[in-house]
Amino acid sequence: MLPDLSILPHRLDYEALTVRAIVETPSGRRTKFDYDPESGLFALHGVLPAGMAFPMAFGFIPNTLAEDGDPLDIIILADEELPVGCLADVKLLGVIEACQTERDGQENRNDRLIGRILKTRMYADVDDLDCLGRAMVGELTSFFETYNALKGKRFRVNAISDPTRACALIAQATR
Repeated sequence: MLPDLSILPHRLDYEALTVRAIVETPSGRRTKFDYDPESGLFALHGVLPAGMAFPMAFGFIPNTLAEDGDPLDIIILADEELPVGCLADVKLLGVIEACQTERDGQENRNDRLIGRILKTRMYADVDDLDCLGRAMVGELTSFFETYNALKGKRFRVNAISDPTRACALIAQATR
């Protein structure tokens, strides 16, 4: 029996603004994987259209439960591709606070935490979203708007917030 990765301690550190994350989908991939706690494996969830790929590694914060019923989502900036199932120590950069409207009209909070791997050479000076720049954050929000539109859903950004707010959201969602 494989361990349930969704209940691992996330080890949130408010002072260092760090947390652990599990990678579900590597950057640059069209295939979207979801962690299945029952089997302990990563199941193929879908495939993006040609010409579209995840801009960064996509995963979740273990031991959290968001309003949508899943662990909190995180996108992770890294020097190289992070493989499916990678446990990564992450420096939080901020959060895209958003609401997602399902096809049936139901609206849920569905934030996207943004971080970078802690052990990095290329991004060692990136400490918050201001370091990434408005254009990059705009690209990330556009990706999630398009990704959801392809599934008949709507992704509406409510706020772009700092790493301290990201920590607060993790603490609030901790099981």
